[in-house]
Amino acid sequence: MKSIIVEDGSVEEAVQSALKKLEAKREQVEVDILEEGSKGFLGFIGSKQAKVKVTLKETPEQLIKNFIDEVIGAMELNVDYNVFSANEYWCVEFQGEDVRFLIGRRGKALNALQMLTNLAVNRKLEDRIRIIIDAEGYRKRREETLRRLARKTAERVYRTKADVILEPMTPQERRIIHLELQDSERVVTLSLGEEPYRKVVIRYNLKGA
Repeated sequence: MKSIIVEDGSVEEAVQSALKKLEAKREQVEVDILEEGSKGFLGFIGSKQAKVKVTLKETPEQLIKNFIDEVIGAMELNVDYNVFSANEYWCVEFQGEDVRFLIGRRGKALNALQMLTNLAVNRKLEDRIRIIIDAEGYRKRREETLRRLARKTAERVYRTKADVILEPMTPQERRIIHLELQDSERVVTLSLGEEPYRKVVIRYNLKGA
């Protein structure tokens, strides 16, 4: 984090001077008052300037990059990535020779990295954010696979009248299943269990019988 120490006639003047030097707004920094300062006798004899330490707060983007850099550095992966905000999410898009190692079987490694990144970053932020991590369009392909799975499983449940419990999924993946079947008159969906092992249950809809 970038910090500067500034002295000026008063605490507020020192803070404003620091903000100007950092080209930052008040809500983007943390202020530590090192010395309050004093006007002295008759306003100038023995006066003492205020001293403050002003530190730029780390942005979500910086925190995400710091954590991702640490992970891919430790794993020695040959990948590049972009970080950007989209709607209510912060997104990380990976590309490169070693993305397959980030994805893992059925995206389990990617989901684990996403969960760890959310935990690590949100520990350092006052306001919680949501981070989605993707690698060369895997999430889109996975979404299409999940939609097909939802429709196929719904047909099976309708034929057998027996519940089907799917494998544990991330909140985003469970949402895909729920949305795909939300208008079905044959089945209903619900989620059971605790994170990160929460699962979708597809159940025969007795009311639609």
